[in-house]
Amino acid sequence: MADPTATVLRPAGVLDVDNGEVLAGAAIRVEGNRITGIGDVDADVHEVIDLPEITLMPGLMDMEVDLVLGGPGAGLSDPVRVDPVKMTLRAAANARRTLRAGFTTVRNLGLFVKTGGYLLDVALSEAIDAGWIEGPRVVPAGHAIVPTGGHLDPSAQSGLAPGIMPLTVEEGVADGVDEVRKAVRYQIRHGAQLIKCCASGGVMTPTGPSGAQQYSAEEFAAIADEAHRRGLKVAAHAHGDIAVNAALDAGIDCIEHGFMITAPTIERLLETDTFLVSTTALTENWDVSNQPPALQAKASEVFPKAKASITAAIEAGVKIACGTDAPAIFHGRNAEELEVLVKRGMTPLGAIRAATTVAAELIDRPDLGRLAPEMLADIVGVPGNPLHDISVTRRMAFVMKDGRVHKQP
Repeated sequence: MADPTATVLRPAGVLDVDNGEVLAGAAIRVEGNRITGIGDVDADVHEVIDLPEITLMPGLMDMEVDLVLGGPGAGLSDPVRVDPVKMTLRAAANARRTLRAGFTTVRNLGLFVKTGGYLLDVALSEAIDAGWIEGPRVVPAGHAIVPTGGHLDPSAQSGLAPGIMPLTVEEGVADGVDEVRKAVRYQIRHGAQLIKCCASGGVMTPTGPSGAQQYSAEEFAAIADEAHRRGLKVAAHAHGDIAVNAALDAGIDCIEHGFMITAPTIERLLETDTFLVSTTALTENWDVSNQPPALQAKASEVFPKAKASITAAIEAGVKIACGTDAPAIFHGRNAEELEVLVKRGMTPLGAIRAATTVAAELIDRPDLGRLAPEMLADIVGVPGNPLHDISVTRRMAFVMKDGRVHKQP
């Protein structure tokens, strides 16, 4: 009798991301939520899915999104006008769109809205895991840890008058060693699986240079110490060279953006084996025309440096994980990052690895990022060979996550 738990996928080919080749005519056997065979597999199963024009590859991963922001009907005044309940409901729509684009795992890096202390991304992650809604596997960071008036302090971002919508330490606005420790502990207590902090200003920071360091060395060290003692990694938003090096001094695990890093800092990323999350597509695909003139000026200064720095990091061999900073890149268009990474100098295989094996290493998930027996059945399919044309990743035709099909021709 056919195995009632098993499915066989029969595509045109299967991408082996380790060897960098498409295995023509290979099939994949899935039992439950695991891959149990690749190649010439037993077809005595409950279901056979024929995908004759599709190349199957591991589920893609985006290491920097904010599913709570952006999406249908979103606007610049959202942090003030939209309540946390509506934000979470809209996040469900963003999550579904992201999954159907072939991104089966994401890191949600840092809430920076008034929530009353609730960790909206943790709730979203748990709802997806429970099967209430469709979405990628979400690794939530809770609230971003930021200094008063710093990047991602929503009062500063929105230019609010004093006393309007103040955020608590629990909601991430924290100053001094004691407060940042408390803020980190609160995120962990309520389900954060990593910690996000802001090491420097950014393009959207309304005051000060984009790369200016915002936390002191002592505060960085306290953030990293609190997280690491509890077994969590720390991601730091950082543009400027000084801020990136301060984060590295503190032992922070992952640099987000790194738009203004120089050659010595790139060498240090290599020496410390620190991950860099790319977010390079936004430097040419993000429309900043509706932003204030001062912020447009920052973008015109920072974005050319960002394009050069990611190319230099690629050439040096830095560990680069795919991240989009969505909604800076619209939710569901995450694969634009892969195309721009190739434009910056990566091979198509390198860009795919940034969104599979490298990302899996960053989040300590050896059961993700490859198509092989015993791996989780996160499998996506594109029309054509992505090693020849990376743009096919924007035309996702098949999506399976945890052994469940969410999209197929």
